Amino acid sequence: MADPYDQLKESLIAGDGAGVERLTRELLDAGRSAREILDGGLLPGMEVVGQRMRSGECFIPEVLLSARTMQAALELLKPHLASGDSGSLGTVVIGTVEGDLHDIGKNLVAMLLQGAGFVVVNLGTGVTSAQFVAAVKEHDAQVLGMSALLTTTLPHMPETIAALSAAGLRDKVKVMIGGAPVTQAYCDEVGADGYGANAALAVETARALLA
Repeated sequence: MADPYDQLKESLIAGDGAGVERLTRELLDAGRSAREILDGGLLPGMEVVGQRMRSGECFIPEVLLSARTMQAALELLKPHLASGDSGSLGTVVIGTVEGDLHDIGKNLVAMLLQGAGFVVVNLGTGVTSAQFVAAVKEHDAQVLGMSALLTTTLPHMPETIAALSAAGLRDKVKVMIGGAPVTQAYCDEVGADGYGANAALAVETARALLA
């Protein structure tokens, strides 16, 4: 008989929502802990999805399907995660900067971060520097992720970094930036800590920043 964790992993990679839900419920009914289900099948599955995205073996629609499937499984597991048992890699506050309403890439990054084991606070679009700073403070975030698709909104990134410094938070949070016009050179120029060229690389960057 196939290993249920392997089945769960393969169903997640395939974006089979019904299969993942059924297997997750069966494992819970069999007395497996939420932590075991995460570590045994779900997180390894998302790891494979990220690897395939980086290598060009799968594309955004398939990645989104797996990420949404992962989110549904996490909702099932939440009530069964004991306090302090979430095994979170850290808390990430993420949003699209002020004046910019683009959110597809940012939402994909948020879903993959959650799938990788981060707690994600998604502030949405058009987020001001003050709102970013307030959320970092409120959630004691280890990482702040900012996205922009319009070159005209890029200046809000260094503006937010300056606001973090003014609030005495810059040393406590790693800043990641991304979006079509963003480059590693721009990341270095504005004093951000990391840059993700795509969603899978953004997850790797977040992990590396907190390692």
